[in-house]
Amino acid sequence: KHPLEIFLPFDINNGFQYTGLYGMSYHGALIVIVIASVVFCRKYKLNFWLLADLLIPAVPLGYTFGRLGNFINGELYGRVTTVPWGMYFPLDSLHRLRHPSQLYEALFEGIFLFIILWSLRNRIRISGALFSLYLIGYGSVRFFIEFFREPDRQLGFVLGSFSMGQILCFIMIILGGIIFIIRMAKSKKVGIS
Repeated sequence: KHPLEIFLPFDINNGFQYTGLYGMSYHGALIVIVIASVVFCRKYKLNFWLLADLLIPAVPLGYTFGRLGNFINGELYGRVTTVPWGMYFPLDSLHRLRHPSQLYEALFEGIFLFIILWSLRNRIRISGALFSLYLIGYGSVRFFIEFFREPDRQLGFVLGSFSMGQILCFIMIILGGIIFIIRMAKSKKVGIS
């Protein structure tokens, strides 16, 4: 394979046949980005919490485009449904009507969460609070939407009727709550954010 195919949605060696835009797990990417940001902030003596709060409102917009890409590719579709807006996806070998969960995610984890974070960005004066609210908000919305999304084929349901995505989102919610409480306590102790 050609190295450019990592970045391009085409098979260069096969007449530029469209192959799709595939990404990595969101939770894993978030962990790596946070670790890299902490290292970057330490190296350049920057406040991680201020940087995280500055950048986090843009994340849901990027996520929106990622989920729209999933919808266009017909991947990461929802569970079988009978709702009138259910859709057929070409990658579904059983060809059954399914929830367009990618669109639910684009709307609620993307646009809706962006609007909330953007409206709060100048109102919250505690560094790290906006980042923690993102973790809580994203985790909560994704946890709920996972009930409509088909679990990863290789994993299925991991704990009872919960998917791996729901377990990871539950951890995100808890972690976001802990960070929020700690940042609030520190701001009260110091008297500033």
